[in-house]
Amino acid sequence: MKISNIVMAGAVAALASTAASAGPVKPQPEKDKCFGVALAGKNDCAAGAGTTCAGTSRKDYAGNAWKYVAKGTCTSIKTPKGAGSLTPINGR
Repeated sequence: MKISNIVMAGAVAALASTAASAGPVKPQPEKDKCFGVALAGKNDCAAGAGTTCAGTSRKDYAGNAWKYVAKGTCTSIKTPKGAGSLTPINGR
């Protein structure tokens, strides 16, 4: 097998695994959805433009991407861009 074919096969496998993980994270009713606290690529799902679902946020602390956190802790989470929010954060 040529090296170029091996590289192509690896790229296809990586894309397939990314697509499989881009679905929403299983609902966690014992946790809160907290907006503006996820690092790039670490969000649990999306709330608007620029993200489609789990792991697709493109910037740290995006206001339209959320992450599950322990109930009652979201708004006390501090980031370099401000506190977490239980609703999407405009302009972030």
